[in-house]
Amino acid sequence: MATLVNLTVPKVVNPASLSTKQGLLFDLLREMDQVIIAYSGGTDSAYLAWAAHCVLGSKAVAVTADSASIPESHKRDAEAFAAQFGIRHEYIDTFEFENPDYVKNDSNRCFHCKDELFSRLDQVCAERGVTHVIYGVNTDDLGDFRPGQRAAKNHQVKAPLVDAGLSKAEIRELSRIAGLPTWDRPASACLSSRVPYGTAVTKETIKIVEQGEEELKALGFRQFRVRFHDKLVRIEVATDEIEKALSRDMFTKMTAIFKPLGFHYVTIDLEGYRQGSMNEALAPELKAV
Repeated sequence: MATLVNLTVPKVVNPASLSTKQGLLFDLLREMDQVIIAYSGGTDSAYLAWAAHCVLGSKAVAVTADSASIPESHKRDAEAFAAQFGIRHEYIDTFEFENPDYVKNDSNRCFHCKDELFSRLDQVCAERGVTHVIYGVNTDDLGDFRPGQRAAKNHQVKAPLVDAGLSKAEIRELSRIAGLPTWDRPASACLSSRVPYGTAVTKETIKIVEQGEEELKALGFRQFRVRFHDKLVRIEVATDEIEKALSRDMFTKMTAIFKPLGFHYVTIDLEGYRQGSMNEALAPELKAV
């Protein structure tokens, strides 16, 4: 039987609350007996996969979508994390790019992506006699515009981090205490989220975005997004990294990266990185869908 990690006093949350919530999470997972985890390798899904492995061992399988919308570097990180902690890990093919409703990239793109993923995971469960698919949504995600949560509800995918009352900060703290290298991983999202709503999403476009982001990472930036606007690229970097970005030397390096990728104009967003900035252009009634 798994035991809770030793908890030290965190800076951002109450230690007694952390212990209680992690204990509740373990209990919820134990009751499920067998689970398939929708696993991207980000902070939330990595912590959930680790917790499920602690409780259920080989009866917890972390499954990653082998999709063009997930950067290859993220797949490698997901593999490395699973190997480090002995978590069963598999890939599954998804075919969202064959769905015209996904490719047209309206405000429901994320729904169609997650609907495809959860449909494939439902098939895996049916083949293996597993009852529960779980995913790493947390309590902070509930107030955001996330059509993927509607897909999860349609497929009866469980959200044990939410059921245990865990916020993003608490998941990071519990991950840090457990020695998980993902505890401070920057927020991530699929590459298709870099393309404005109404602009078709293609594998070719997101590969351009992926290459640009890998080049920015090589320049030493930690939290950033490459936003694709046809012949213009809008680069978002974290506010504490903007000063680094706004230098003549960096202008030259960024131009050398993005012009060969086909962009005519290279710009830096002065508001900096913010999660879901593409949603800012959506009408309020669409966000309520």
